[in-house]
Amino acid sequence: MRRLSILKFLNNKYLAYCIAGVFLILSILIGISIGTVSVPILTIIKIISAKLFGLISLEKFDPMYTSIVLNIRLPRVILSGLVGASLAIAGAAFQGLLRNPLADPYTLGVSSGASVGAVLTLFFQLSIPFIGSFTLPLLSILFSFFTIFLVLMFASKIEQSMRVETIILTGIIFSSFLGAIISLMIALTGDELRQIIGWLLGSVSMRGWDYIKIILPFFIIGSCLLLFNAKELNAMSFGEERAQHIGVNVHKRKLLILTAGSILTGAAVAVSGTIGFVGLVIPHLSRLLWGPDHRQLLPLSIISGAGFLILADLISRMIISPTELPIGVITALIGAPVFAIILLQRKRRERSG
Repeated sequence: MRRLSILKFLNNKYLAYCIAGVFLILSILIGISIGTVSVPILTIIKIISAKLFGLISLEKFDPMYTSIVLNIRLPRVILSGLVGASLAIAGAAFQGLLRNPLADPYTLGVSSGASVGAVLTLFFQLSIPFIGSFTLPLLSILFSFFTIFLVLMFASKIEQSMRVETIILTGIIFSSFLGAIISLMIALTGDELRQIIGWLLGSVSMRGWDYIKIILPFFIIGSCLLLFNAKELNAMSFGEERAQHIGVNVHKRKLLILTAGSILTGAAVAVSGTIGFVGLVIPHLSRLLWGPDHRQLLPLSIISGAGFLILADLISRMIISPTELPIGVITALIGAPVFAIILLQRKRRERSG
């Protein structure tokens, strides 16, 4: 009874948004405040307010604080938040669509495709004219799109209806094949080995406002597509045949959701490298706390995923300061035990029920 009352209390959507919103705001402020040089939270709020609204001159603040907040930590926090939000909402959509709690943005091989694009760029030191340093993120996004196109085309050749099971198996095949290509390039590389390994482990270090400009339009497009298909996701999470019976164009909606998830995953991998477990654990926790309704689950996953990755990035740069750990290591260290606990509890409930 007590458990049911707690869940009912948490399932109030307004309360859920308040809790998730407070978590995100605190994560942002803590992420900006803590570092080699600590910045008071009140000073952070004043500096950001002065920059946004211009009511106070920035010259009134310590130039060191202003530079740290606006040029170093704020863009890093925003970027990590966007990456976490992208992976979390994509994970929530894939889990609903594939009706599989173990699904995440990497199930369909999209992450592996984006990683191949990045590793090829580093391996061959590619540089597209007029783009320069943005060659890596651009090729990562293009390869992610190319991968999902191949996965869907191959799945449609196997089966016209493109059932969920067929798409998952096709994604696993492509992911394994692309992973082998990455391993081959790593084995053949020389001086670029450390750079490639570092990128594959994931990081938002040394990336400024330009990288936010890269991911932001893809995040907006992908998130809007998924949010507009939340009702259809609810229907398809109970099975494709049932969704068809209530008037959902399953084939069209499936393509839209897969494309949107691929856009989000490809853009996230492009700017930060491979970061695991965010799209797996955050949607699962959100579903346990606030229910399976995708109309609430998707936006709550965005907020929670952003806050989680901001804190994970903070831990990665502070745990062995001044050296930084790859953020992917932190998300794996946190995510793997949490997900193991979730699975154990779920198994116990199945046995007792």
